[in-house]
Amino acid sequence: MNKPLVLVVEDDTPVRNLITTTLKTHEYRYLSAQNGASAVMEALSHNPDIVLLDLGLPDMDGVEIIRKIRSWSNMPIIVISARSEDTDKIDALDAGADDYLTKPFSVEELLARLRVTLRRLSFMQSRSGAEPSVFLNGGLKIDYAAGCVYLEGRELHLTPIEYKLLCLLSKNVGKVLTHTFITKEIWGSSWDNDVASLRVFMATLRKKIESDPSSPQYIQTHIGVGYRMLKAERKQIADSIRPLIAARGAAANNLVVCSSPSFYNPWSNDFYCEARRSAISFPLAHG
Repeated sequence: MNKPLVLVVEDDTPVRNLITTTLKTHEYRYLSAQNGASAVMEALSHNPDIVLLDLGLPDMDGVEIIRKIRSWSNMPIIVISARSEDTDKIDALDAGADDYLTKPFSVEELLARLRVTLRRLSFMQSRSGAEPSVFLNGGLKIDYAAGCVYLEGRELHLTPIEYKLLCLLSKNVGKVLTHTFITKEIWGSSWDNDVASLRVFMATLRKKIESDPSSPQYIQTHIGVGYRMLKAERKQIADSIRPLIAARGAAANNLVVCSSPSFYNPWSNDFYCEARRSAISFPLAHG
């Protein structure tokens, strides 16, 4: 089993070399970045298991990087910094850091902090093992582990906020989420400007996942209340049945999808229903 992938964000070359050499010696995989912009890009591109982050970077403060990463990911972040004041530690931890290591530090302590973080990560993953890592709804697919979204097999490029909104809705399918609930989950507050921002982000998200935003298939607006993720289960039923019929060389020209299917018999080309039939039908090619 491969060791976890560690992203080392450090602008001081001797310190960065010390950390990467230590990781290599102990068979960790690693990436490195020398500034905040490249750190964010590496985190987005490679989704590392752990980030080792220096706060004093040349282009942006490390606390800002923590906030950026936390806008789309819960990957563990261990701060390694010469800032030893309590206020610096509190700011970093409140922004979302998981641990704080003060320079100068020993290699043994760094490795111990990594082991503690890995144990916690393993425990969290084992607890969430029962939860599906992939969300499917009609042609929409969300790979939570990889942080990727696909529509009809094509990968979508979402902003971190759009991704968080989509994940929040996907984990509450069929439930109306109020503006207040959503803004508190996404931004941690619920001011009027947060609700205005929510409407803007929701509009851009819809343009990316809805073929016709005026007639949404996935995200429904409840005016003055909030939003709801719709369940596109009929499309899933139809898509799952179509290959069965094609494989058996069905002679029927049309398939009628039922609201409550009991079972389909591909050998006799019969599709039985327990309830009334829906108006959805699909032309099927002969085998």
